[in-house]
Amino acid sequence: MIRTTILSKELLLAGVLASSFLVSPVRGQSATPAANPAVAAAPSHYQPNRFSKRAGLYYGQIWGVDTLRVKAVESGEIIRFSYYVSDAAKAKALNDKKSEPVLIDPRARVKLVVPSLEKVGQLRQSSTPVAGKAYWMAFSNKGRLVKRGDHVSVVIGQFRADGLVVE
Repeated sequence: MIRTTILSKELLLAGVLASSFLVSPVRGQSATPAANPAVAAAPSHYQPNRFSKRAGLYYGQIWGVDTLRVKAVESGEIIRFSYYVSDAAKAKALNDKKSEPVLIDPRARVKLVVPSLEKVGQLRQSSTPVAGKAYWMAFSNKGRLVKRGDHVSVVIGQFRADGLVVE
């Protein structure tokens, strides 16, 4: 009886080992995420910090604007600066028609301006700001000197936003 128990345990162990060898090749043929080229080429969802939290609070309290963004559009020919107005009275300076906005890129050593078209006028919103709405302006990037990832400054009259990352 002891011999039969030992023999059955040995057969059980042999069966388990044999089944693990039979299953191993199937596991080896399955695709892993690292081996899949489509997964390796997937775009990153990482977004660099546009500016510090302290800077965001400053723009909100002093200038009445929030969510400042600079984005390359139209294949990089235009750089779009957009912002959300949280306090219309404070944000009035950004929409002043008399102020000439410029975008400065120290890496490319350029100052971009908002172009003015004959029939359309300047490519910016200059109406009286309303709290809770987003506004924008477009800078001409002829020659595509300003590139995605560059750190730029936007100056509109007394307003100055430094360290914005071009998306």
